[in-house]
Amino acid sequence: MQKRSRLPLIDAMKGIGCIAIIFHHLAFYGPMSEVVGLYAPSLIEVLIIYARQAVQIFFVIAGFLVAQQLAPEGRAQRNAPASMILRRYKRLITPFLYAIVLAALITSLVRPWFLHDSLSEAPTIFQLLSHSLLLHDLLGVQALSAGVWFVAIDFQLFGMTVMLSVLAYRINEKWFSAFPILIVLLATLSLWVVNRNNAYENYALYFFGAYGLGMLAYWSSRPFRGQQGLLVIATLGAIALALEFRIPIVIALASALLLSITSQTGWLKKWPNSGVMTWLGQRSYSIFLIHYGICIAFNAIWSRFFPTGLLMNTIGMLAAVLSSVGAGALLYRYVESQQNVIGCNAKTSLLIVAIAATFAIEHFSH
Repeated sequence: MQKRSRLPLIDAMKGIGCIAIIFHHLAFYGPMSEVVGLYAPSLIEVLIIYARQAVQIFFVIAGFLVAQQLAPEGRAQRNAPASMILRRYKRLITPFLYAIVLAALITSLVRPWFLHDSLSEAPTIFQLLSHSLLLHDLLGVQALSAGVWFVAIDFQLFGMTVMLSVLAYRINEKWFSAFPILIVLLATLSLWVVNRNNAYENYALYFFGAYGLGMLAYWSSRPFRGQQGLLVIATLGAIALALEFRIPIVIALASALLLSITSQTGWLKKWPNSGVMTWLGQRSYSIFLIHYGICIAFNAIWSRFFPTGLLMNTIGMLAAVLSSVGAGALLYRYVESQQNVIGCNAKTSLLIVAIAATFAIEHFSH
């Protein structure tokens, strides 16, 4: 039986967002989309340019939920920062490792007969190690799967916010609003300055504007900060767009305003009443992680057996999306939701076997 969501709107946003990301990567990498693009170039262009902005929704939601966890009333609480950061890392990294190893394994299997720019190079031990530490972008290492940058940034954002809460807790006795004010200042710096320079996109501060807007959206749902919080969100976003119009900031601002308004009106917990959206949203992280390898497999198979034809390649793209959802559901069921149930030795052994198989296939294929 599907568990009822406490926040169905957030689940719906996450579910729609992860589907948008899958379509974006299918459109961006091809070759199925290259065939479809011959007949519907505008559609593929929209998916390439706009569907990728769904990651902003995830950043806003992450900020909303971390505010609920760290400071539900706006006042930082006493916590053990190292323990919290480690728990976050473990939650992110377990399904993450399974997904990137699966992507590397699928890539190694199709490489001998599928030549395409979407394939990453044969993985190295250093690549796998840097991915496992979520340092791949900071070290300039080629990604083994699409979207892995998001996981690294999410972890950076969480760690930064936890440390800010520690700082705020130390001064809370004299300054009740220390934590929200620190978040507003950092979000302002991000939205108005840092996010306007793409040289910083490997660092958390570049995305902290969206994350901070999400935190403010949560605090604006509290009775004592409703209209005040909504005004701060709108002001930060409006000035950021006036300084430089950016579609990602439009999406982040709209998402934060939606969460703020629906929180204040009660709709956040009531709508939409959809079991499908709840199911999809709860599995969105696993679906997001695993979809790249599945899409590579479908692109490779379709390029071999159905290299032309609008109908067949449209069916291929839709089949890749549905299969990604199915694979993500399995990853959620057996890994993400079972992290405290499955034995560590069993999980580690399975990963080692998959990594060994990847390197063996890459070696013999050459």
